[in-house]
Amino acid sequence: MTNNRRRLFVWPHELRDAGILGINQRNLAFIQENNQRTLYPRVDNKTITKEICHANGIPVPDTYAVIRRYGDVRRFPKLIKDRTEFVIKPASGAAGRGIIVIARKKGIDYETPSGRLFSEGDLDYHLSTILSGLYSLGGQVDSAIVEQRIIMHPTMERIAVGGTPDVRVILFRNVPVMAMVRLPTIQSEGRANLHQGAAAAAVHLVTGRTFGGVCNSRMIARHPDTGELIGGLEIPGWRELLAAAMKLSDALEMGYIGVDFVVDAKIGPVVLEANARPGLAIQVAHRIGLLPRLKFIESLPREAVQGNRRWDLLPRLAGDDA
Repeated sequence: MTNNRRRLFVWPHELRDAGILGINQRNLAFIQENNQRTLYPRVDNKTITKEICHANGIPVPDTYAVIRRYGDVRRFPKLIKDRTEFVIKPASGAAGRGIIVIARKKGIDYETPSGRLFSEGDLDYHLSTILSGLYSLGGQVDSAIVEQRIIMHPTMERIAVGGTPDVRVILFRNVPVMAMVRLPTIQSEGRANLHQGAAAAAVHLVTGRTFGGVCNSRMIARHPDTGELIGGLEIPGWRELLAAAMKLSDALEMGYIGVDFVVDAKIGPVVLEANARPGLAIQVAHRIGLLPRLKFIESLPREAVQGNRRWDLLPRLAGDDA
């Protein structure tokens, strides 16, 4: 009798054959080998990343305040002046933890895009937890950045719920090798973070068009809340976004990174942050592995991965995309 039951697991050799990059191989063969440890503060501290962006003419959200001392927490209303929309984030946070997006003022309270209310006391407490290192890498004392809230480009509105999508580009030796757009959901409370329940679609490196998809580590084709197809969307300003990613990668001098962007309705692509340990779910969104692309870049001479020659590599890298 034939067993037609569907398997709920994949054998390790099947993952290897598919070119899937695992976390141990990522850490040892690519991150450890290509990211000099002394350079990690350039990406782990968002204030330093923003300074590097400013120095290289790369657009970033405006900084309204950086809160480093508990005494400054009480001055928060004066620091933001009369602004009614802003973002609070830990300078050394990871995986989207500790980020609060304020979309409007509602009476004496502040409201997020998803409708959650924060009192002034709530924000004071949250700022204090950021300073204590609750969200920082390694639990070290941190600072809080209060910055401009990016207004979503209208092209992206149909595939986002309660927040602004962002675009992640993974670069190896300063060459973009894979990209995806992360889409806020009800579960993620408007945050574009896969660990918190956001969805994602793969992005073709050459055309900037979306395809594939993933949410909660499962393949999807439609947004889990709206039911809209997440494929076939063209990311606005795609070439400018890739150019900024390569420019930042050059400036950071790190060999394996992720760079996260949002596409503002007026400014276009804006860098949110860089990451020395980008996650691997992008492979599920693409439904192919990263490893063949990384090996291809490794096989090239140094001059082939510098300057404008990198653009010529993108069609080859994207050859197995949908």
